[in-house]
Amino acid sequence: MGQLLALNPDSPVFIVDDDPSVRDALSLLLKIEGFSTQAFGDGGAFFEALPMGNPVCVILDLHLPGVPGLEVLRRLSDMRFAAPVFVISGQSDVAMAVEAMKLGALDFLEKPFSASVIIERVREAVMAYRRSMAGHIDGLSDFPGRHLLTRRERDVLAQVARGASNKEAGRRLEISPRTIEVHRARIMDKLGARNAADLMRIVLSETPLRPQDRLAI
Repeated sequence: MGQLLALNPDSPVFIVDDDPSVRDALSLLLKIEGFSTQAFGDGGAFFEALPMGNPVCVILDLHLPGVPGLEVLRRLSDMRFAAPVFVISGQSDVAMAVEAMKLGALDFLEKPFSASVIIERVREAVMAYRRSMAGHIDGLSDFPGRHLLTRRERDVLAQVARGASNKEAGRRLEISPRTIEVHRARIMDKLGARNAADLMRIVLSETPLRPQDRLAI
């Protein structure tokens, strides 16, 4: 499995769309708002630039020549790509939108979309991503091992710490309860927690627990 790409403070927003007018419009709009951008007409060019570009956000058209948008998402998922990905499409395809979300897309926007809406979504997503990459988890202190968790695992842990059930957490994060269960198991393994109570003791403490202090199963 690939490693997470590093985040540069000046990381751009990557725009992947085969329509030059869409690429130009989004680039101009984002630059006015203070973002740097790089634009690509197909998935191949995007992946060539990805290792060096380290984007802070990706806006991805689902209907691309060559490598389709859904395949781009699958490859990003395999790479453990952490930055937010917005998928856009001129076709209202519910099934494709659902599949895109399952593959890790943060949101689906149908063309034509409001300039104010996409700017607000990108700004919020980038802010959340930067906080997540810094290891911040809303409502929790800087507990030992937080840097080991992926962005999605941190999202899940934030819900668990609030007392959400797998079903509730899944609904809020728009993923299945089974996926929440898998994330919880990985979180516990990474943090060395033996059960739910042990996990809460770890994340609510700023100092590591000694093995003898951990609750028995």
